[in-house]
Amino acid sequence: MNRGGEALRYLVIVRPRYLTQAEDSPDLKEPYSMSNFAPDPIQALIAAMKAGNFGDALGHAEKLIQQQPANTNALYMATVCARKLEDYPRAEAHLQRLKNVLPDFGRAYEEEGFLRLAQQELPRARKAFEAATVCNPALVASWQKLAEVSNELGDQHTAREAAAQANRLRSLPRELVAVTMQIHEGQMQQAERIVRGYLRQHPNDPEALRLLAEIASSQNVLDDAEAFLEKAISIAPQTRQLRIDLVQVLRKRQKHDQSFAQAKQLYDQDPENPVLQSIYALESMHSNKFEQAIALFDKVLESRPDDAETYSNRALTLKTVGRTQEAVQSYKQAVEANPLYGLAWFGLANLKTYKFDDQDIAGMRAALDNPDISYESKVNVLFSLAKALENKASYDEAFNAYQQGNAMILRQSRYSADHTDAEFLAQKKFCTKETFTRHSNSGCEAPDPIFILGLPRAGSTLIEQILASHSMVDGTKELPDIVYMAQTLRGNAAPNTNLYPQILNQLDETKLRELGESYIETTRVHRQGAPFFTDKMPNNFRHIGLIHLILPNAKIIDARRNPMDCCWSGYKQLFARGQEFTYGLEEVGRYYKGYVDLMNHWNNVLPEGRILKVQNEDLFDDLEGQVRRILDYCGLPFEEACVNFHETERPVHTPSSEQVRQPVNKSGFDQWKPYEAHLEPLKQALGPALTNY
Repeated sequence: MNRGGEALRYLVIVRPRYLTQAEDSPDLKEPYSMSNFAPDPIQALIAAMKAGNFGDALGHAEKLIQQQPANTNALYMATVCARKLEDYPRAEAHLQRLKNVLPDFGRAYEEEGFLRLAQQELPRARKAFEAATVCNPALVASWQKLAEVSNELGDQHTAREAAAQANRLRSLPRELVAVTMQIHEGQMQQAERIVRGYLRQHPNDPEALRLLAEIASSQNVLDDAEAFLEKAISIAPQTRQLRIDLVQVLRKRQKHDQSFAQAKQLYDQDPENPVLQSIYALESMHSNKFEQAIALFDKVLESRPDDAETYSNRALTLKTVGRTQEAVQSYKQAVEANPLYGLAWFGLANLKTYKFDDQDIAGMRAALDNPDISYESKVNVLFSLAKALENKASYDEAFNAYQQGNAMILRQSRYSADHTDAEFLAQKKFCTKETFTRHSNSGCEAPDPIFILGLPRAGSTLIEQILASHSMVDGTKELPDIVYMAQTLRGNAAPNTNLYPQILNQLDETKLRELGESYIETTRVHRQGAPFFTDKMPNNFRHIGLIHLILPNAKIIDARRNPMDCCWSGYKQLFARGQEFTYGLEEVGRYYKGYVDLMNHWNNVLPEGRILKVQNEDLFDDLEGQVRRILDYCGLPFEEACVNFHETERPVHTPSSEQVRQPVNKSGFDQWKPYEAHLEPLKQALGPALTNY
């Protein structure tokens, strides 16, 4: 096995930092001139490394790191140089800092693989190269090394698959390799420019169409992504990856019948393939075919008995249908299979009703101390450990774990509180009383939707469970249709251009009616035939103007909760996706303040009584009275089942799934108080909303 001899071949843009690549494979050509992009200190480092002066280059890199601690170029090259000099502890230190700055940077894991090889640690090298290929599937050297290491370790299946991927990449035009690289390093605009240029010359290249679909999907332009993939499939119907990508896009579009059909077609072609079994199982789960999903996960585990991800997915399915004890057992099996698999630890924590014991806590601490734990898993374990310590009343230690986990996500995030404030301001500026008066007779008249919105962790799942217990209401889940509609209206314009919501003032009655009818049609797949249905997407409060214009007879319920309880509950919750404002105390406080201000605006400019505010605390003080109030607002007769909502059997997909299967209790009140000494930044950010909400 060749364990050295990398050549610094080319430079690529990284969000928007610049970074050189150490690459064993000679097949990748230089897609861009380094002189066009690299700043002078980096050019000097590249020159020194090309000349083999790794000692000088390391010294210069470390000086640059002292001046710019987050300079990813310098961190990467310092790691390479230290490894070349066989100073492995030094290489390890720079590598860990690089991974902290760019936790999903594939070539950091690739360099880790080379470092493990240099230290003769083959199992750890394989894990590193596997992580590299997950973060960036365009890394030919990582695929090749994964094949070689797997072969040495006797894993012939992985070796064959990895070698095939390396050969596939080598066979691709260099433009498409560059596009793949840029997609997985966050350079979507540059990637789109190159692939569109390539498609002008090669309009029927299925891989180019697949990549364009991947770019569109990453930007939530899902109708385009679906169209690109369908065209690619018509050209190359036997290419399995195209259908796998289409399944994922259809799932994001909530077209679960179609994604299920595509997954079944893949499965039927090769029913013994564990990857296709897993895809089919996941689509079965999303299509509410839960028993089938569980059976398929069990089938995967027959051939992969140590697959922690499958145990975890199986547990999530069991949790969704309320089989909590079985879910606990499946999560524990995932942890036993891989103690570093953070999603399994967090799955246990997210059950809310599970209590970690001392052995669990020791296992989580050991996982955090393990240098092989991934960035994502470390975040999951930190939140899980925090929950365990909180249950033991070790509040300072728990806060420290919450703070570390939140800081890691915020470091990754591109969230900007200033941009959010600007979006709230735009809604107030362009969605005025005059706007709604002018369009008072517009939109689709269907009364079917009941929108439940507000902030996450404010009690929206409880309200949904109450309504879904009514015989005339279908409970769905957090539907993305309004968010996607807003993105479509915005087009390719940046959020700060205000094209949306300003465009709402330019839509005529026909267009507003069409948008409302489209919403009713696209959400029909989630319904079971009741005359009304819930849409529980919390952040739809940002789009109440759009909702009112296209669906003037829809009901809108504002789920409101005490700011300290709500914000603290959000801060300590690790969400599956989105909700990036919750990962900082100042950020979540500013968001809550902006939410209260924007809701005040909607109540001022919309007809009186248009929005029903339901204070979470009132539900606990007078459940039946509040249930009657909610049903009266929705025009529904009282049914006792709504008070006994915890007895309703239905899939619940949110973190509150276990809580809404129990009678109301006040255990969630004032959970922030033991942490009050740490929460001054939150109080300051809330400002007047701290008391006036």
